[in-house]
Amino acid sequence: EPDSNNPYIAFLGRLSEEKGVHHAIRLAKETGNKLIIAGKIDVNDRAYYEKDIKHLIDGKQIVYIGELGHDDKVELLKNAFMTVHPVTWPEPFGLVMAESMACGTPVLALNQGSIPEVISHKVTGFVEEDIESLIKRVKEVENIDRWACRKHVEDNFSAERMTEGYLSVFRKMISSRIKNLETSGV
Repeated sequence: EPDSNNPYIAFLGRLSEEKGVHHAIRLAKETGNKLIIAGKIDVNDRAYYEKDIKHLIDGKQIVYIGELGHDDKVELLKNAFMTVHPVTWPEPFGLVMAESMACGTPVLALNQGSIPEVISHKVTGFVEEDIESLIKRVKEVENIDRWACRKHVEDNFSAERMTEGYLSVFRKMISSRIKNLETSGV
């Protein structure tokens, strides 16, 4: 359950333009929510951080806590009332989304790359086309069942489920190869 005495939105990821930390800050400011940002600042992202982000971090509403180890990451995600994942590029798989939902925390994200395959819209969070639409969804997060988030990860992204998926692909590949060999007379 989220920390009701200190409600906050979590942002976990590299502090870079393509990860959309500027969108996360805008969402928090426009909804009046606290945002806790965790992640590293790569050398390549330092100019973006210094120019566009640093002056927005006030230590009260917008808080930056640096990089986290596994246990601290779990604490951050499970105690948040939501995680925001506003990436601005077609990310192949956002591990943060699965980690957040595994902690029972809903995710709000922009519709990029694999995001609609990871988040079940209106069940484990919200997937929207623009930051304005995500901002409007914040008030609906309380309607998301945190257990549904956890179950979604168990059903779709557990080690067992991922292994089953890979084995299924390998079986199809082998079967296809055998058929090709049989039809070619080998």
